[in-house]
Amino acid sequence: MNHLMLRTLTQARRLIVVVVGFTILFAGVAMIVLPGPAFIVIPIGLAILATEFIWARRLLDRVKERIERMKKSVK
Repeated sequence: MNHLMLRTLTQARRLIVVVVGFTILFAGVAMIVLPGPAFIVIPIGLAILATEFIWARRLLDRVKERIERMKKSVK
């Protein structure tokens, strides 16, 4: 594969990750006020975005920490 084709495939993959990740994330945010499992969908969207963006990885880490604290407080 030549360099240009590889670069184009990389950009296409990144675009797909961004579109799918934000779509799932926004659906999860909408589920905060609409019926649905927002607490499951939002981390999934963040996990997808975290494959490409540092800010999403950091936010996902904070969400995981908050979930762990909630689990400990329930026990």
